[in-house]
Amino acid sequence: MFKSIKTILAAGVVIAATGAAHAEGVKVGMITTLSGGGSGLGIDVRDGFMLAVKQSGRDDIEVVIEDDQRKPDVAVQLADKMIQSDQVDILTGIIWSNLAMAVVPAAVNQGKIYLSPNAGPSQLAGQGCNPNYFNVAWQNDNLHEAAGGYATSAGYERSFILAPNYPAGQDALTGYKRYFKGELAGEVYTKLGQTDYAAEIAQIRASDADSVFFFLPGGMGIAFMKQFADSGIDLPVVGPAFSFDQGILQAVGDAALGVKNTSQWSKDIDNPANKAFVESFEAEYGRLPSLYASQGFDTANLMISAMEKADIGDLDAFRAALKEADFDSVRGDFAFASNNHPIQDIYVREVIKEGDVLTNKIVSVGLEDHSNAYVDQCGM
Repeated sequence: MFKSIKTILAAGVVIAATGAAHAEGVKVGMITTLSGGGSGLGIDVRDGFMLAVKQSGRDDIEVVIEDDQRKPDVAVQLADKMIQSDQVDILTGIIWSNLAMAVVPAAVNQGKIYLSPNAGPSQLAGQGCNPNYFNVAWQNDNLHEAAGGYATSAGYERSFILAPNYPAGQDALTGYKRYFKGELAGEVYTKLGQTDYAAEIAQIRASDADSVFFFLPGGMGIAFMKQFADSGIDLPVVGPAFSFDQGILQAVGDAALGVKNTSQWSKDIDNPANKAFVESFEAEYGRLPSLYASQGFDTANLMISAMEKADIGDLDAFRAALKEADFDSVRGDFAFASNNHPIQDIYVREVIKEGDVLTNKIVSVGLEDHSNAYVDQCGM
């Protein structure tokens, strides 16, 4: 798939292009989830990132890829190895916010740049912001804020809301409540990795909710939606894209049809960069891209755009080049707020069928040129 595989390691791979290394080349350490629950998310981030590297044609990018197994202690060990032994210039790849909180602060304080293709915990957007940390996906609250705004506009007055009890789950419910103007029929934090939702569904049934909002990424969302559909409860469901994205919909099945979900990306965004990305990703990997794949792709292209303007050895210049975000995002308009998190549109999508394939289509813009609630807490 790529020009050469340089080395295969016990716990990961090093992928590099052939040809003489340039003095201004960049070595990237990617720590992501490639096995166990949630592995599809990490695989998509990796594949999107590596597609952009391949398309760039550059021979001066080396990527070390390791599997964090969705374990914070493993992620920390991998980060230490990459910084101290592999001597990477840039870290990226982490899916889960609890892993990001375990890795990112120490990494950026050691002078390493971290480009987040997914996790965007509020702690790193506010007082924990850092000039070496750039989030290329969103701040965790963002998609949930748009969901809360949509639920309000749809006339829902009593939402039952649930999410896993970890940083991204806490940010999710905070974001929803920030924009939802009704009352809560219930608010529940589940266990991270939970797959049996009988108790929570019983609580929903007993409540007087007129809608359900949930953030349960990966296999958690698949399990919940299947069990919720089987319960016979007839309430509209709203969620972020994480539980209704391309890689998940086929597992959820027709139970997801008609669900409104929020995302900063969709395969039907009408711009040349996105059309080319969707076509090339499907040609390369034999599947439609997901939200996570789009984020990996944009993260690599942001990095490549900075490499075209500055040497990684001049950290101030390289950071300034990153801040300019001078690349064609698959999302369309993209800029960084002062805390290095995106300013972008957040869309409302509906789950539909195209032939036999479940997918999403944009039905409206939920939040336009949206930043995040933590900018003023960041001292940069």
